[in-house]
Amino acid sequence: MAASADRDVLSPREVALPAFDCQSCGACCAYSADWPRFSTEEDAELDLIPEDLVAADQSGMRCEGGRCAALRGEVGKGTACAIYDARPHVCRACMPGGDDCLMARGMYGLALELPISPLVGD
Repeated sequence: MAASADRDVLSPREVALPAFDCQSCGACCAYSADWPRFSTEEDAELDLIPEDLVAADQSGMRCEGGRCAALRGEVGKGTACAIYDARPHVCRACMPGGDDCLMARGMYGLALELPISPLVGD
């Protein structure tokens, strides 16, 4: 949100904090083999996920250890989802900075809080 035209300083509510960057994290995708489960997906949505990335029992994503097989890169450094546009609903529900995110980040020893942004102006 921009400062109003009649003032030069943003209120604390208007100061935007930086968001957690999922592409430098990936902890949620490597938290647990029980997490990337299918639940409310339609068959047409599931058909978009390559078979080699689906668990043998068809219950969710295939995992290697606790890590989703669709996760590319190194947790805490640089990651990407190989099927981002077709990822399961549970993956879409995990919001950056949300409880699930923070739980997964904590397991990897990644920061649980963002730095406080300085106020703009004097």
